[in-house]
Amino acid sequence: MDKLQQQVLAILFASGDAIEGARIAQAAGAGEAQVAEAADALQVQLDQMGMPFTVLKLEGRYQLCSREEFAPIIQKALEVRRSAPLSQAALEVLSVVAYNQPVTRAFVEQVRGVDSTAVIGSLQEKKLIEEAGRMDLPGHPIAYVTTPDFLRCFGLESLEELPPVPQELPPREDGQVEFEELLQTQDG
Repeated sequence: MDKLQQQVLAILFASGDAIEGARIAQAAGAGEAQVAEAADALQVQLDQMGMPFTVLKLEGRYQLCSREEFAPIIQKALEVRRSAPLSQAALEVLSVVAYNQPVTRAFVEQVRGVDSTAVIGSLQEKKLIEEAGRMDLPGHPIAYVTTPDFLRCFGLESLEELPPVPQELPPREDGQVEFEELLQTQDG
């Protein structure tokens, strides 16, 4: 392990949270490309040594995390309750935000056809979406975007890794599209 890899590992370990590659580069006196290469090489070494850690890349930021297969034992040791799965409504709202961000609550409700205030609040509490200022629209409504926690929870490095939205969706008799139909068309 070279010096830059050691520095990257030390910074990621001490940080705990995702940290921008540019900040690591500045602290280490290296270029961002060098930091990216060092993080990749560090990941290879962690894999080769069978270490229970992984280096996550999250839109230009890096975070040292335990591997997914160790989650049950970590939860047991820390007595962390498993978080409840997301409801169908939460998945719908999260999809609308992820694919169209920044979005307003009114936009989400227009797409879903129902009031989404409580679901948006719940997703904010779970830190999967956050406020991103106000839109330049009448009334200056709040704009919502996904968070780095969203990327982490769904195992994505960036939003570009989201599956493509199908071009045609099967219509229902009432003109609406079922969310489950959307998922089926994405899978098939």
